[in-house]
Amino acid sequence: MALALYRKYRPRTFAEVIGQEHVTEPLSQALRSGRLNHAYLFSGPRGCGKTSSARILARSLNCEQGPTPEPCGQCDSCRELATDGGSIDVLEIDAASHGGVDDARELREKAIFAPAKSRFKIYVIDEAHMVSSAGFNALLKLVEEPPEYVKFIFATTEPEKVLGTIKSRTHHYPFRLIPPKVLRPYLEQLCEAEGVAVEPAVFPLVVRAGGGSARDSLSVLDQLIAGAGPEGVTYTRAAALLGVTDAALIDEMCDALAAGDGATAYATVDRVAEAGHDARRFASDLLERLRDLIVLQQVPDAATKGLIDGPADQIERMAAQAQRLGPATLSRCADIVHNGLVEMRGTTAPRLLLELICARMLLPGADDSTGGLLQRLERMERRLTLAGTDAPPAAAGPAPVASPPPVRPEPVPATTGADPG
Repeated sequence: MALALYRKYRPRTFAEVIGQEHVTEPLSQALRSGRLNHAYLFSGPRGCGKTSSARILARSLNCEQGPTPEPCGQCDSCRELATDGGSIDVLEIDAASHGGVDDARELREKAIFAPAKSRFKIYVIDEAHMVSSAGFNALLKLVEEPPEYVKFIFATTEPEKVLGTIKSRTHHYPFRLIPPKVLRPYLEQLCEAEGVAVEPAVFPLVVRAGGGSARDSLSVLDQLIAGAGPEGVTYTRAAALLGVTDAALIDEMCDALAAGDGATAYATVDRVAEAGHDARRFASDLLERLRDLIVLQQVPDAATKGLIDGPADQIERMAAQAQRLGPATLSRCADIVHNGLVEMRGTTAPRLLLELICARMLLPGADDSTGGLLQRLERMERRLTLAGTDAPPAAAGPAPVASPPPVRPEPVPATTGADPG
């Protein structure tokens, strides 16, 4: 039975942890210099490497060649703490089910005993925010002044819920979500190692579905690989499985907005419904596209800088859309879609709301706000620009000078009677 990708490729050294250099480098330096603390707090979103880094730190502390940031992997301690192994001197505790005061007292009583055969006795307390206040208070004295052979590593997604007196006695390392420009090459490398063909357009979908979490991204990729045919993971199958709106529908809607074509916009909504797509997901994907177009207008090389991600042909289409849609139009449409997504929560008629969103985007004249006024002015400027472009060019040569009108002599008034002279 094959291991899941996130277990198979779990990092075993700090050098293998991606996207967390602000944590792994200081920890590695502390291991080299020997300036070690007795308690550490790893916090951050799920799936970003907290528990894996805690296990690596435990291996680094108890390696026969250590403490070292690069455990040898050959000694008894390293082998016991391998991906699927365990050590009698390294205890992983799930605080979600062992966070009471009785569990804390039991841990405190056992901590006084020296490690069986390792350098340190290490307690890795996962989901530390689930420890009750009474449990933290029972641990306070031990965490404050533990025996020299005891180390604590707390891992949590909610550091603000950890008791302040406990947090103040730890070295706090905040983990972050992994950016797409780091996560995508990592996924491509794993697919190459697995020998699986994956279309390039699939990776942005996986990165987005993972939300910056390495574990979630690997779980999504694992599911796609498991259901792939002999041709590998295709964009069509990945989009259908992940519920992502087909990019062609988003392109049609953006082109309709640029042309002010209501018929095409409502036909696109109908195609969304006929294809079985969720109206909320379509609105969310449309909002993301509008965001990308706004970025492209301000940063033409956004794809090169990693601000947006996608296949080269899609980036070209988006660049053309960004030129046709002005900044005022994009900003107003993004606001309308965002507010519409809020209105869609809990609604029983999402398609109706989606059609109303389209009506608001296509009718800036009905909007007396500043955004509607700016969009109308932008449309007028574009029409005037196009009219000036379509006008026939003037004939070559200097313009003829109009001749002045002929000068007529003034009539002489008739005289009556004799000359007075």
